[in-house]
Amino acid sequence: MLIPCYACESRFRPDEFFGACHDYHRGLDQVAWTCPRCGNRDDLRVLPGALGFGYPRRGRFDVHDRVRVPGLRRHRQELRLDISLDEKVWRVPSRVRQAV
Repeated sequence: MLIPCYACESRFRPDEFFGACHDYHRGLDQVAWTCPRCGNRDDLRVLPGALGFGYPRRGRFDVHDRVRVPGLRRHRQELRLDISLDEKVWRVPSRVRQAV
């Protein structure tokens, strides 16, 4: 299973792809990912068995493209998202937003 970067068309094994996820926005259910090869930043949603790529719009996250990842699971925590595939688990922390 290889997961693509839409900007540079590189493909990544799950460990490398999910290791590059760095910020979880719980309100939008959105994960920020930065490509380890080209540095492009994408927003995505982890769905059961798939990744949904898209954009935040009008206070919600719209999924435009899906990549199937059989066996992919997610578990929302208070301050992080746990992503699991097979026996591996990746934890994506939420950034605490400061009041302005």
